[in-house]
Amino acid sequence: MTGLHERHRAVAPDWLALYYRRPLELTHGEGRHVWDADGNRYLDFFGGILTTMTAHALPEVTKAVAEQAGRIIHSSTLYLNRPMVELAERIATLSGIPDARVFFTTSGTEANDTALLLATAHRGSNQILAMRNSYHGRSFSTVSVTGNQAWSPTSLSPLQTLYVHGGVRTRGPYAELSDQRFIQACVSDLEDLLGHTRNPAALIAEPIQGVGGFTSPPDGLFAAFREVLDRHGVLWISDEVQTGWGRTGEHFWGWQAHERNGPPDILTFAKGIGNGMSVGGVVARAEVMNCLDANSISTFGGSPVTMAASLANLSYLLDHDLQGNARRVGGLLIERLRSVAAASPAVREVRGRGLMIGIELVRPGTDEADPDAAAAVLEAAREGGLLIGKGGGHSTSVLRIAPPMTLTVAEAEEGAAILADALHAAG
Repeated sequence: MTGLHERHRAVAPDWLALYYRRPLELTHGEGRHVWDADGNRYLDFFGGILTTMTAHALPEVTKAVAEQAGRIIHSSTLYLNRPMVELAERIATLSGIPDARVFFTTSGTEANDTALLLATAHRGSNQILAMRNSYHGRSFSTVSVTGNQAWSPTSLSPLQTLYVHGGVRTRGPYAELSDQRFIQACVSDLEDLLGHTRNPAALIAEPIQGVGGFTSPPDGLFAAFREVLDRHGVLWISDEVQTGWGRTGEHFWGWQAHERNGPPDILTFAKGIGNGMSVGGVVARAEVMNCLDANSISTFGGSPVTMAASLANLSYLLDHDLQGNARRVGGLLIERLRSVAAASPAVREVRGRGLMIGIELVRPGTDEADPDAAAAVLEAAREGGLLIGKGGGHSTSVLRIAPPMTLTVAEAEEGAAILADALHAAG
């Protein structure tokens, strides 16, 4: 155990997880690569949990941070803040939500917490619909709408949460149905559930479940849900903390795969927009955002420095069509990984969109999740010079791959080759 690891264990809580048997201290990064304290170089396919969205040490972002820090670092939302207003204007337009209002927070957890506050206040109900296998954060309220036992440490809750089917396509009672019948069955389940409850405030859902292992429903499920929700006056919160900003390649927001009946009432975002800076936020139509009848501010949400970083990062992303790059390079990467998986009896499924890819591992010859294999592949990939993540529902048995969106074809090929060797070594 290293001296820094010993010091970490002496002061950090036991539940603060670290990857790897020999935890890494990352000291610096550039582009799609990072270096550890021993000088080892790694291709980064996880980006600080999908947060270093564009690139490590992106010059445009570091310059914006330095220049803003040289003027003023902090003021709070009690004062006018030009970078915050400029970013809010851009996000309101990009969101697709009419008459949108934007509130900035410091994390995705806080963004979802705010969305739940808005929905419950607007509807006068503390009942929330959520998806099984979901993850929405680590605060008291967001843990209570997280449908993943591994990330929900208490059953105590300020909310009454009811879980519906649909977040996982290839497991569960509807897995064998066609896409159309899967949607019909999930809608029927939702209809039946609403027939037994009081009036829920909202459905909160990730278009692609992040911590849950990059699972998703067929396109159109949430549009079909929306028809039912609208009849009951129930709001739709789209948790875009991991799916936003074009990472899926096909769409700028995950909800756009389900856009037939319009945008969500509330959209939450975080992670990648700041390219590593602590930024989150909520977008909602004015009627919903303005429903609170008490004062509220954010001391650190909308900080001039984080807003400057986000503006520079968003401009870079749009100017360089990183959504298109995620679609092209991500499409190549997922095909390479499916080719690799075909040679491994431990791989149940390779799934995902753009640069958001999951590899689910099972015990060969069964459908039983194999978290030990996922941990072994994680270690073997690190030894090969590649950093990836892991997640999954009932067991943590899914490898999570989400590189910065500037990933090149050569880097995608390199990462796929390292993963092939890691799967072979761990198998």
